[in-house]
Amino acid sequence: MNQQFLLELLKTPSPSGLETAIQKKWRDYVTSFADDVRTDYAGNVIAILNPDAEFKVLLAGHVDEIALMVKRIDDNGYLFFEKVGGVNIKAAVGMRVTVLGKTQSITGVIGVNAQHHGGLKDGFGVEDLFIDCGFRSKKEALKYVQIGDYIVYKREPEILMDRYVSGRGLDNRTGAFIVAEVIRHLKEKGSKVGVYGVSTVNEETNMGGAYFAASDIEPTMAIACDVTFATDYPTVNKNKYGDVKLGYGPVLAKGAPINIKINDLLEKTAKKLQMFLQYELTPRMTGTDADRMRLTGKGVPVALVSLPLRYMHSPVETASLKDIESEIELLTEMIHQLDGTENLNPLDD
Repeated sequence: MNQQFLLELLKTPSPSGLETAIQKKWRDYVTSFADDVRTDYAGNVIAILNPDAEFKVLLAGHVDEIALMVKRIDDNGYLFFEKVGGVNIKAAVGMRVTVLGKTQSITGVIGVNAQHHGGLKDGFGVEDLFIDCGFRSKKEALKYVQIGDYIVYKREPEILMDRYVSGRGLDNRTGAFIVAEVIRHLKEKGSKVGVYGVSTVNEETNMGGAYFAASDIEPTMAIACDVTFATDYPTVNKNKYGDVKLGYGPVLAKGAPINIKINDLLEKTAKKLQMFLQYELTPRMTGTDADRMRLTGKGVPVALVSLPLRYMHSPVETASLKDIESEIELLTEMIHQLDGTENLNPLDD
């Protein structure tokens, strides 16, 4: 596993709608081993193995992260903002941020009313928060910032006890990383089928990247590589949210959107590798790129393989390096075993 590349992705701002910088890095990385690399009008990057194969597997990991966006600048130069994706606004209080200005990036802090002055009111919302970049006026602020500029937390990724990786935007730059590594491993190991590894955009806001990719590729099957909620830390109700732990392997989704034959292939591969699997329930929808890929063209059989993640949509998301390696191994071996004659119709024996 190329840990250096993982950390490079996690350091690179990729707010949903402004993924260009990170996509260029992802494209440069996969170009050295993919048979072909292309992009599309949504901003996806597609790394391809065996482009002439009739049986096509699409692996999708979205590279965008939740973020903020400048909504208003007041007369004193304070920035007010809107959420981009499912931002946990309580986690934003007191955080350092980077405003991605058109000409340069600017550091700011999300100000908070001192407790001595009453603190934040109960039930506060995004409209009650502001960013202080040190500007003294709106005129000065407009030299650096404009309405619509994206904002991300100023947070570097860290390795915890040589076991976990923590930082912002592991959801789901870890997925994009896993997709790239599977393509790299399959190039070395060999594949009889076509493999289309896609670093998708916009999942956190509209999932349009996944729709563009699947519509264009018309895959035989598709697997979304995303994250799911770990429940192995204090205060989480396991009876309500299930039992998912860091270090205990990838998580397979079960429910109406999921093709059971793809899950069978993944489970057989895990058994062969003597690998632990965990499970989550998606009875109606998955809430991931799998939902959009499934409904493209004539319909696509899909599965969802997720990385357990603590502290979802916070600046300190935390995942297991071992789980990342296991998911790469699982997907690589499962696809390596495909011969292109697999029938994914659940009614056919």
